[in-house]
Amino acid sequence: MPPVTLTRAVRFCTGPAETPPAGGMGYSGRPGMGEVGAFHEMSVRCEGEIGPKTGYLVDIKAIDQAVREHAAPIIAHGHANPAGVTAHALMAGCLGALAGALPGIFRAVRWNPSPYHAFEMSTAAPQTVLIAQRYDFAAAHRLHAPTLSDEENRRLYGKCNNPRGHGHNYQFEPRVAVPLSTQGPPAFTHARLTSLCEATLIKPFDHTHLNEDTREFNTALGGLIPSVENIARVFYERLAKALAAEPGSPRLVSMTVWETDRTSATWAPG
Repeated sequence: MPPVTLTRAVRFCTGPAETPPAGGMGYSGRPGMGEVGAFHEMSVRCEGEIGPKTGYLVDIKAIDQAVREHAAPIIAHGHANPAGVTAHALMAGCLGALAGALPGIFRAVRWNPSPYHAFEMSTAAPQTVLIAQRYDFAAAHRLHAPTLSDEENRRLYGKCNNPRGHGHNYQFEPRVAVPLSTQGPPAFTHARLTSLCEATLIKPFDHTHLNEDTREFNTALGGLIPSVENIARVFYERLAKALAAEPGSPRLVSMTVWETDRTSATWAPG
């Protein structure tokens, strides 16, 4: 039987005012938020065969318990004692703790200290940390293929072929692989990623008409049709080039662009 992958998100809060972990739903976090504190989400990915008797790969309560008993205390200790603590060291600790608590099936963990940035590690690459952060920009575009007739374009793209274009509040998330650094701060950080994204992606494309104001999407100049798929591709290529010049050997793994909350595209050449 081929293996199945199961992912479970576990939410918890840290800080001096956290509530006791016993009882109640864990949707908003357990331990829950008190008067002050910090909210975390940890997604655990497991892989293996489905049990023929239970229909389970693993009882999700076991994943919840593993996170709350083994990984959450590592994050809580780092939050309470931040001097000299790095996110890389916390992630390495969580990776080892969860591998021991979920033997044979644990594969990866993603920690979201906020809804918009994350750290990821996997047992397949224990010396690598993936960092991810979400950004936004606003732009107009028109979907119009120069190789098609006007009628064909209207039929294919509908309202998106409006001659004056239309706009979106886009979001994008790069995922960057960096070497694990448990001794001192890493050479490449979320702060540096933000600086590069602002310079190479947000500044050139924010509040523009993609077809008219950017060479990348001006089809009259040989540019691409500004579909969400092509935007993901162009953003990947621009940021990958900028990362190649950075110290610390950061490597862009993927670029996801959201056109709306229901439509996204990911460019990940491998």
